[in-house]
Amino acid sequence: MSLTASTMMELGTEIPSFALPDVRTGKMVHVPEQCAPGPILVMFICKHCPYVIHVKSELARIGRDYAGKVAIIAISSNDAGYVAEDSPEKLKEMAEELGFHFPLCYDETQDVATSFTAACTPDIFLFDKDRKLAYRGQIDGSRPGNTIPVDGRDLRAAMDALLKGARPATDQHPATGCNIKWKPGKQPVYYHSALVKK
Repeated sequence: MSLTASTMMELGTEIPSFALPDVRTGKMVHVPEQCAPGPILVMFICKHCPYVIHVKSELARIGRDYAGKVAIIAISSNDAGYVAEDSPEKLKEMAEELGFHFPLCYDETQDVATSFTAACTPDIFLFDKDRKLAYRGQIDGSRPGNTIPVDGRDLRAAMDALLKGARPATDQHPATGCNIKWKPGKQPVYYHSALVKK
């Protein structure tokens, strides 16, 4: 595992369009075309990463708390040939176990991760009603091994601001976590700048 940080895509960037299958239903999820008016949250996660495991219950709570208010889509872009726990079948088990109120999609080609400059799990991208990036980075300051509570405060504050017609604070902090497990020859150039120097 390489400890990796969000690339912190430029605020105001338009949401990349994509269509991916939901691991539970097999149905294609088209973003942003199928999203209701309002904010859109795209989360890059996986099953095996300890940083995702650390926050997975909060992700499920966010899904419940913001259902019908924010369009939420989770994506796993990890190469299942590298980590079998991140196969669509295992992702489906996780989504059902946690009772996700949002689709969990599998990005087999990893093209969607690249279009978002996603680098780690979890990696968060929140877009406003105009489909422009308003928040990116961490869910909150909690990490495995520190004493900060897992409460989603950074992401929740950003979503609450958008729902009130305001803008999230621009003082935003990168997420850190496991690197996305790229297929051979697929690792994008931007990934290298996202590695956390120890």
